[in-house]
Amino acid sequence: MATGIQEIRYPVDSAAVMRLLPTRPRILGLGEPTHGEETLLAVRNELFQQLVEQEGYRTIALESSCLAGLLVDDYVATGEGDLDEVMTHGFSHEWGAFPGNRELVRWMRGYNEGRPASDRLRFAGIDGPLEITGAASPREALLGLHGYLAARVDKDLLPCTGDVLESLIGADDRWTEPAAMMDPSRSVGQSAEARELRLLAGDLVALLGARAPQLVAESSTTDWERARLYGRTATGLLRYHFWMADPGPGRMTWLLGVRDAMMAANLLAAAERGTVLVNAHNSHLQRGLSTMRMWDHPRLEWWGAGALVDAELGAQYAVVATAVGTIRHQGVDTPPSDTVEGMLYALPGDHHLVDAGRLACALGEARPEARVSPWFGYAPLDPAHLARTDGIVFVKDAEQP
Repeated sequence: MATGIQEIRYPVDSAAVMRLLPTRPRILGLGEPTHGEETLLAVRNELFQQLVEQEGYRTIALESSCLAGLLVDDYVATGEGDLDEVMTHGFSHEWGAFPGNRELVRWMRGYNEGRPASDRLRFAGIDGPLEITGAASPREALLGLHGYLAARVDKDLLPCTGDVLESLIGADDRWTEPAAMMDPSRSVGQSAEARELRLLAGDLVALLGARAPQLVAESSTTDWERARLYGRTATGLLRYHFWMADPGPGRMTWLLGVRDAMMAANLLAAAERGTVLVNAHNSHLQRGLSTMRMWDHPRLEWWGAGALVDAELGAQYAVVATAVGTIRHQGVDTPPSDTVEGMLYALPGDHHLVDAGRLACALGEARPEARVSPWFGYAPLDPAHLARTDGIVFVKDAEQP
């Protein structure tokens, strides 16, 4: 089989990626099997830079908070502010600490220097303001949306005042209670105040849509985009909190689905203004059903952001997965030869781009074994998704920095 793979592998560059695709997609995803590995981030950065310079992509999106990402977007556009502060406060999940992400932001700012606004790179976080231990308060999104509307529409059209929202939200630590992730009874998401906020958020978003011709005419593009982002985030967050408070068996499936629906909506919004490169976990970007084990759930299933975007855009969405051979500093050693990673590991060289569809055809009915990871932070490539993946970037060894 190694000989057959030799014929469908290419260098990891933008020209090779484009040759795998029938057309230049509006959204091009690069998945990753783990987060924070600097070898993978370096490969990502080089490929994204080529795709920007040679293929004209104009937004780079990462699996990080959409609200925090506004700070990064402002910085790469204007250069105003301090890079250290941007990296500290412009990313969720502490991803601003990754040198590869810092280098990406620094490069984006340098690329934009001296360019007209119409040709500048944009940055977008696609994730909700969510962390592993819970979700943010809806305060920033709700008050941001309300403030935008209050400054532009008749006050009689507003469903409530800002003071009412403040009173219903209450203290932020009620919403961010870490114990709520494991114990639904610790969540405020189904309280009377939270239910009222969901109704008000829905009305505020409806008002935003109903007054769109006026608001688009009277607003800057940045303010209008930001108001829509606040609306998406407010409704998504309140829905997420609602299901955090639910004790039923569908709770985790709902939480996973709501999160990816927020990612998909943010990706589609970014694509309205131009072409988008997005880097997120393979499970978020794949076209097929996403699955995982968590706590006492032997198998959770949900449709990820990539599947949702693919249903909307069709051929205008493409996804290249990243697979890795070893991450020895995390106990991930040489892959078994009967796995996809093992077959690719046998090839000479450090990095390859493989035509996933042709690989699936070459394998035929002889589907490789699924690799088992000894480390919870790494998810091996699922052979079942090969046929619906446009390409695979294979990195032989993820080295410890």
